[in-house]
Amino acid sequence: MRTSFTASHATQVRKGILKLLEIKDSDIRILTLEQCRDAADKGLHAGGAFSATVPLVSLYYGGFLDIDVENPTKRGQDMFTLSKGHAVAAMASIYAELGYFDRSLLKGSRSYASILNGHPGPVLPGVHIATGPMGQGIAVAQGFAIAGHTSPRFDSYALCGDGELQEGPVWEAVMFAGQKKLDNFCVMVDQNNGQLDMANRMIFPTPDLEAVFAAFDWNVHSCDATQYSSVFDALDQFRNGVRNGKPTAIICHTSKGHGAFSDFLNKHKVTGTDALMAQELRLQADQRAARVADFDRYARDCDRAAHETLLNIAARMNLDVAAGFTQVVGPVRTKRAEPRNKQICYDAAQLPKFDPKKEYAAQDVITAAMKIFARDPRVISVDSDLATTSGLEAGIAAVDQKRALNVGVAEANMMNLGEAFAALGYNAWVSTFCPFFDWKVMRRIAVGHQERLEAIADPKSWLSEGHGLDLTYLATAPNFETRTNGATHMGNDDITVFDGMAHLKIIDVSCPEQLLGIMKWIVAGNQGVTYVRVMRTGSAVIYPTGYEFQFGKASVVRQSETDSAVIISSGRGVHEALSTAARCAEKGIGVTVIDMPSVDEACLLRLCDSDKLVLFAEQNNGYLWNAFIRTAAKHRKAWAERLRVLSINTLDQHGEKQFIHSGTYEELLDAFHLSPVQLAQVILDKVG
Repeated sequence: MRTSFTASHATQVRKGILKLLEIKDSDIRILTLEQCRDAADKGLHAGGAFSATVPLVSLYYGGFLDIDVENPTKRGQDMFTLSKGHAVAAMASIYAELGYFDRSLLKGSRSYASILNGHPGPVLPGVHIATGPMGQGIAVAQGFAIAGHTSPRFDSYALCGDGELQEGPVWEAVMFAGQKKLDNFCVMVDQNNGQLDMANRMIFPTPDLEAVFAAFDWNVHSCDATQYSSVFDALDQFRNGVRNGKPTAIICHTSKGHGAFSDFLNKHKVTGTDALMAQELRLQADQRAARVADFDRYARDCDRAAHETLLNIAARMNLDVAAGFTQVVGPVRTKRAEPRNKQICYDAAQLPKFDPKKEYAAQDVITAAMKIFARDPRVISVDSDLATTSGLEAGIAAVDQKRALNVGVAEANMMNLGEAFAALGYNAWVSTFCPFFDWKVMRRIAVGHQERLEAIADPKSWLSEGHGLDLTYLATAPNFETRTNGATHMGNDDITVFDGMAHLKIIDVSCPEQLLGIMKWIVAGNQGVTYVRVMRTGSAVIYPTGYEFQFGKASVVRQSETDSAVIISSGRGVHEALSTAARCAEKGIGVTVIDMPSVDEACLLRLCDSDKLVLFAEQNNGYLWNAFIRTAAKHRKAWAERLRVLSINTLDQHGEKQFIHSGTYEELLDAFHLSPVQLAQVILDKVG
């Protein structure tokens, strides 16, 4: 072995690391191909998984990530988000090797019994969010970067695809990250110049990505991602260079299926035969052996210090030096996370008090309450240019303006940021008008929350109690609250649409005291993903001081023993129901009023058995009415024979869904027969 070398020690080590990365490249590709061979459908998103291998191997084995495999939920470590979820097989290969989970999980992937799905999610140890729908992971990773700008500080990395950049939410995140000066945020773009329908070119030409990212005030590196040197150097510049207040984009120029021997693997997704997989695995193994021999020759020709350094680095790369640089997979190092205490601490005596003779606007209630709740640093909010309608920003900013984010007119980015903070253990609130919430984003977040719940329920998995999401969608201007703004802003159909989404808790608020009770319920922690609809203009107080909210529990707000009819409503409709009951009382007809802010199946069953006239009066497409029909069909099949149940809502005369045009609140009540005068007349006609 030479004791001197013309190149510097650092140069020798760098070159040796690049050779080691090539060995790891083979290791990860072999594990990825074995996944295809052993998958339930023998399938693999080969094109994107293989083109992503060089960036992923560079990141995870190049010494750039500060991660704690034993405790992936520990705050302060670097975060990685696979925005292009189709590359999950390559990432899973790395995670199995590092010890996030056992190698056996790589077999039988995409089967119903496997937690290794076609896209990653938190059911898989070490994965913080579910990805797959394009254009969202990068935005969540941006949220991690915002959190990493505080103490403890950490870096956030994301890998996305160039086809993914056709999604609009990507650019919401790119714009905001540049403005927020997130110099701890690094996005690697796998520019493999292909997508699902066209594996060898883009559906429409990709612009000069380097120039586009630079225009949004990003540092940009252009790399040949068929080689390790330029990707490694770009990551090194981000990690170890001087931070200048700009996020970093590394454009990785490559091709679909890069690194495969057979061009069969250059497609978006393939189903491989056993013969093809055997051939590919044999060729990959031969290439690995050649790379090991090349590194061994090189290392022996280095000076003693560089040689020892490289052997130590090889061991850290899960290579058994003594056994001829064989691959080491595992053992499993990830432990079950410690439970999280999600309860927000606050002084209840300082919460707002309400005069039952006055009216209060929801945003004022929210602002006043958040000034108290936000004293706990785990409370955070994100608005999208409608902060004055929610009251969140004003309340939290009064305590800590860094935790009161406003992303502008970018609702998808808002929702993804909220998920990022919720995944880190925050009590996160996001707000916009009811119709502006993005269904696709909401659904992906709900999928990830379900996977967290599955992991929590499994005592052998990596998550424990308190590691679900505490994420509140504060939906302003529901029902008729938008009034004269018109159909596009009117929230009459949002809850009937979102009602089909699993794990979303829908709540419709009727009064200031109830709103405060709901907020106290949410900050108690572990309430999951909630969709809370709040009135836009002021309303009277219905409930007494100290009201305690229970999800799935209705409240009787007016009742007498001689009542012959029942009105069920929610939101501002409860106030109209109370006025209706008062009018009927003047005619000698008693009416019970039930406020049902969230679906109460027990109450609905009691209504099925009632001999009173039952009227559902809703300023939307019949959310509670639909719940009643489902509940009755499931438990009380004969209820319809009595014909004593009516529904008045915003469906048209044929029971079809529709949107609502502009109008004053009073005009809208009249137009849909929901005014107290009209409701009272219906009851009087049926009962009187």
